[in-house]
Amino acid sequence: MTPTFILSIIAAYFLVLILISFITGKSDSNEAFFLGNKQSPWYVVAFGMIGATLSGVTFISVPGWVGDSQFSYLQMVLGMTAGYMVIANILMPLYYKLNLTSIYGYLEQRFGSSSYRTGSFFFLISRTIGASFRLFLVANVLQLAIFDAWNVPFWLTVSLTILLIWLYTFRSGIKTIIWTDTLQTLFMLLAVGVSIWLISDHMQLGLGDLVNTIQSSDYSQIFFWQGKQNFLKQFFSGMFIAIVMTGLDQDMMQKNLSCPNLADAKKNMYCFSAALIVVNIFFLGLGAILYIFAEQQGLSIGKGDDLFPIVALQGGLGMGVGVFFILGLIAAAYSSADSALTSLTTAFCVDFLKTENKPKNQQINQRKWVHVAFSLLLVFAILIFKAINDESVIAALFKVAGYTYGPLLGLYAFGLFTKWQLRDKMVPLVAFLSPVICYILQIYISFGFELLMVNGAITFAGLYLLKR
Repeated sequence: MTPTFILSIIAAYFLVLILISFITGKSDSNEAFFLGNKQSPWYVVAFGMIGATLSGVTFISVPGWVGDSQFSYLQMVLGMTAGYMVIANILMPLYYKLNLTSIYGYLEQRFGSSSYRTGSFFFLISRTIGASFRLFLVANVLQLAIFDAWNVPFWLTVSLTILLIWLYTFRSGIKTIIWTDTLQTLFMLLAVGVSIWLISDHMQLGLGDLVNTIQSSDYSQIFFWQGKQNFLKQFFSGMFIAIVMTGLDQDMMQKNLSCPNLADAKKNMYCFSAALIVVNIFFLGLGAILYIFAEQQGLSIGKGDDLFPIVALQGGLGMGVGVFFILGLIAAAYSSADSALTSLTTAFCVDFLKTENKPKNQQINQRKWVHVAFSLLLVFAILIFKAINDESVIAALFKVAGYTYGPLLGLYAFGLFTKWQLRDKMVPLVAFLSPVICYILQIYISFGFELLMVNGAITFAGLYLLKR
């Protein structure tokens, strides 16, 4: 595929997103931007959340992970499902009862303003880093596939990437994203399904033969009981990752809070969690068949993250796989990045600027400027990651999340499972010290994804020392 052809596919794709934005974005109010006027159909939210949860990181990295860890990632996915049940039955009823726009408003009511802003601040850091990782991944692929051939610098590629997100989110935010995420999830799932079908067809494997080939390969083991991939470690890590990266994350909860009522939000969470297991099985199956195909063709694979791009674009499979790979990657990356930008804007406006207490015109103007500011911040963050990235993107993402989401886990656990009050002004100190202690511990003890639980436990212990 030529760079011009790839660019034309992407341009057509974004024209569709901008058209959806035009149709859904007639209201410029903060109510529409933050919570979609609480009119989002639960089944649309559930389907769109699949793409937002998986993102470009999963699209690239989970298939590549199969080479080193087989299907063990499914152990973590099962743990995530348990975490989603906790969210549906403990956290979401709380958020709806308090009628929150920013979920960190709970911390203000429970502990005070310092705890409230601390929780929101850690979300802003966490989501900025996470969104930047995801966008770095897709911008890198676009650079290699298109812009290097035209000598376009990477910083300009990144700027164009963010500009496209801004164009279809700046008016109605979450009201538009609910529908664009649905389209993007559809394209991502089509990309996985079509890629599996075209590769198996090239290998002359029917459906039964394909399943047997994967099962008889060295890649299909799911359950492990020793070492880093130990089931219990993976399961509980997955559960807590789901709780903090969905249930304590303004980005993911903002979609749920846009449903008309709690009953609809619960339906969304139940259906979404079940669908996510099936989707991840397809991703892992794709990874296995990609490795088998690469071995047969003698393709040289460096990092696991290179597997899918190399096979799709250089594996001699024809234009179809390449086209769907590009569409799937763009869809997966943007379905999480657009809502991240919207939620960052929401959290800062509600938690720090208190825009709801200001005149309507001032509310809208402040929101628009904050939206621009976070767009620029993402550009700079991506350029920093370009300079320092040297490991698998998904491992780096979860490692960072372990540091920055841990204090949120500790704060919410302390609020939900104790009745103690805190010396509110001292809470930021504990929240900042906990990741530092974890970083020091990591030098001597090799933590995996369980770092998140350790971080949360240290925060909880520090808060206990502050109880009144």
